[in-house]
Amino acid sequence: MSVEPATTIGLQHRFADELPELAVRWRAEPAPEPRLLLLNEALAADLGLDPGWLRSADGVGLLTGNRVPDEAVPVAQGYAGHQFGGYVPRLGDGRALLLGEREDAGGRVRDLALKGSGRTPFARGGDGLAAVGPMLREYVISEAMHAMGIPSTRSLAVVATGRQVQRETLLPGAVLTRVASSHLRVGSFQYAAASGDTEVLRRLADHAIARHHPAATGAEHPYLALFESVVDVQARLIAQWMLVGFVHGVMNTDNMTISGETIDYGPCAFMDAYDPETVFSSIDSWGRYAYGNQPVVAQWNLARFAEALLPLFADDQERAVAIATEALGGFTQRYQAAWSAGMAAKIGLTADAAAPLVTDLLALLHASQVDFTSFFLHLGAAARGDAEPARALFADLTGFDAWAAAWRAAGPDPAVMDRANPVYIPRNHLVEEALVAATAGDLAPVQQLLEVLARPYDERPGLDRYAEPAPGDFGSYRTFCGT
Repeated sequence: MSVEPATTIGLQHRFADELPELAVRWRAEPAPEPRLLLLNEALAADLGLDPGWLRSADGVGLLTGNRVPDEAVPVAQGYAGHQFGGYVPRLGDGRALLLGEREDAGGRVRDLALKGSGRTPFARGGDGLAAVGPMLREYVISEAMHAMGIPSTRSLAVVATGRQVQRETLLPGAVLTRVASSHLRVGSFQYAAASGDTEVLRRLADHAIARHHPAATGAEHPYLALFESVVDVQARLIAQWMLVGFVHGVMNTDNMTISGETIDYGPCAFMDAYDPETVFSSIDSWGRYAYGNQPVVAQWNLARFAEALLPLFADDQERAVAIATEALGGFTQRYQAAWSAGMAAKIGLTADAAAPLVTDLLALLHASQVDFTSFFLHLGAAARGDAEPARALFADLTGFDAWAAAWRAAGPDPAVMDRANPVYIPRNHLVEEALVAATAGDLAPVQQLLEVLARPYDERPGLDRYAEPAPGDFGSYRTFCGT
């Protein structure tokens, strides 16, 4: 099957034009028998794309890269990265292609990119392909994150390719179409810095400022302002992850965006019982990216971003390091402020009233291995007078009773709690159930799960199983990166 042009859809190629040093022109591998599995019609409409056309042969061709628009310049992006702490100077899009950029209904520039579209020059021995299960996982969880108000890349579609993918077994192949504010990441800056060409680094920084942090343009030190802006958006993002029990699983520097969006839903999952040491990823043997380590890792990643930007901070190396160190120090304060405000909302109190209660609460949750999401839902009922569902979760009843008495005395507001605590999250057992069914050809569980997760804060009748913890026989959960 040849790669054919599609009708013009107004794709731009700013990244390819402005940063050719970080882009390799490439085409997707032809999908032998493409079949649309999921289409995000609301997102398509927001992008000004006709859902009916996307379901046509030309549209599905776009979603696999088999029929690219005449004006498109598909590229594989180059970037470096620290993977589990080890620096790799040349990573890049080994199985992804940036088709181009398009303005959405609000005038925002959005990337359209493919994931699982075949080998590129950055593939490093990988097959460049993806399986149905992992691509549906990214679709489900990225859309759930968006619905919860957490900045995230979005998923436009998943298309089965008709090609088998070899993993531990043969699996049906698929391509995901991802929509992002951009795919710029810390690793992009590491790659540019490693080239030794300061002008390339400067052009990349200017591109990032124009795309994501335009206020930095008028700052006295624009590149320092860029760094501080990224520190701010990442501090707030990680706080939001922590507040819903999200464990990313692979927080390498190539998976930290400059926009502040969550990217790459490989071995991610949601914490059940509260435990800061929670790890789901099969490749995270030492717990580097455990739930409780995520803020520290984020600051470490931002330190690598600062290192890449040093030539733009000051000509004198010592002065540049001092500037970076001072700016990086703002992460902890910004993270703590965002997390503290979020935790206060989760228990329905002001930040000042919540502060002395939160530490004791987390210790109680940990000691009794209480389901994180369920507890805060039941606490909302306690704020309305029914404390028994929350109380029943604890082994240490005396400890919980003492905590609850102090909490009630502070005057919690249940309406605030309702807005802060999702009823429905992508619970691991439900995600796994849906993915197993979809891999076998039954998409109904995935579609139902997506409908539930689209309104995470609205409790609805008949959906009790979507709000309940995993059954006891589900066992420990492990996730895989999908490559």
